[in-house]
Amino acid sequence: MLERFAGMTVLALFIATSPACAQEADTDAPFNLQDAIGSPEGLTISGSARIRYEVLGNQFRPGLDENDDLVTMRFTLAAEYDAGPVRIGGELFDARAYGGDEGSSVNNGDVNALELVQAYVGADLGDVLGEGSTTSLTAGRFTMDLGSRRLVGRNNFRNATNAFTGVRLDVAGTDSRSVTAFYTFPQQRLPADKAGVLDNEVRWDHEGDDLVFWGLFGTTPVAGHTLEAYVYGLDEDDRGSVSTRDRQLTTPGFRFLRAPRAGHLDYQIEYAYQFGERSVTTAAGSPVQDVSAHFLHLDAGYRLDVPWQPRIAAVWDYATGDGTGGDFGRFDSLYGPRRSDYGPTGIYGPLGRNNLSAIGMDFEFKPSARLDGFVKYRAAFLDSATDSFANTGVRDASGLSGTFGGNQLEGRLRYWFVPDFLRLDTGASVLINGRFLSDAPNANGFGDPVYGYVDLTATF
Repeated sequence: MLERFAGMTVLALFIATSPACAQEADTDAPFNLQDAIGSPEGLTISGSARIRYEVLGNQFRPGLDENDDLVTMRFTLAAEYDAGPVRIGGELFDARAYGGDEGSSVNNGDVNALELVQAYVGADLGDVLGEGSTTSLTAGRFTMDLGSRRLVGRNNFRNATNAFTGVRLDVAGTDSRSVTAFYTFPQQRLPADKAGVLDNEVRWDHEGDDLVFWGLFGTTPVAGHTLEAYVYGLDEDDRGSVSTRDRQLTTPGFRFLRAPRAGHLDYQIEYAYQFGERSVTTAAGSPVQDVSAHFLHLDAGYRLDVPWQPRIAAVWDYATGDGTGGDFGRFDSLYGPRRSDYGPTGIYGPLGRNNLSAIGMDFEFKPSARLDGFVKYRAAFLDSATDSFANTGVRDASGLSGTFGGNQLEGRLRYWFVPDFLRLDTGASVLINGRFLSDAPNANGFGDPVYGYVDLTATF
């Protein structure tokens, strides 16, 4: 598999440095659909195409093959027509995966073929709520990015994305204050079965009142900082033959930050508390258990005022796990992407916002407008020794395997071969197993997981 990864990297470099790409790179304006259709008044259109090869050695998930590799492809096409106060828009998403099998970790996070993830009508209501304010109302299918995106966000690294069906109200003031309110049915990606995923089966994603996601998010400037506050609600029920944990969760939280700036200290703190109830099992008539869980993110960094913009930061993430007895304590990360805090996802992704205490360092750099990268380190521990470790699926119900999960080191490089059109993204990660991942009863015992990927994305 490592030979195939190296071969795909060489192929990507060959394509990106081909004469056609070199010729395009010398032009001031790369190809885009908007110009190609003559940029008609009121209509905006854009698209993207991405191909990725990823490889995982020493699988950490119990019960799967030792080694795994996958080719994923994603095509998007988005359009919006603005007819004054009314907007009509949509986005077609075609996410597919090739090369997986029954022993692979491929799932419907990698596959969502020919899905209209966005199809909405919007109304721009101007200053209806006060002079100088702007208000917009959106109804239909749409994606959302709120705040840090740790609990609500559109996925980029993952092949398929989170999306929602419902209504959304956005209000912004002249003083950088804003409020967003929404009531939605999350799109539940289909197919959900392994056979359907392996076949890249085309099925319309399900949405309905069996799963409701609502929330209120606000942001305001505070003395050179930004303060965000939010509350999210998730209400889940069984659907036909699909049994669930019947989660009824409320998650209030806040984030306070000073954004990175050259020559200045930056920092942020984000905290969320989660409460409610859930069924102990998915069986009908299962007892109900109260929920009490927490999530905390802290980081502090400094960006040097030099051309290649290096930034170094110390980071700590904490998300509770479920202990023995009492309330259910495992934090539910709702609809938040993981890549920026915890490393690549796809067929990798061992770390996440549940049963985790991870401390580490980030080093970021951007030598030019075309090139950027980072190196990140995390020492990862379990919050609860008896709960499943983060997203690994590895557990020791006795708690005798300790709480040290392991050390993760990852790096990434991105380069625009053709600015604003063709970009190469490549990276690698290794999780050096700690005592828990070595000794837990259902640990695979394959060794330290090693992951790498390379992808090419055209944006047009």
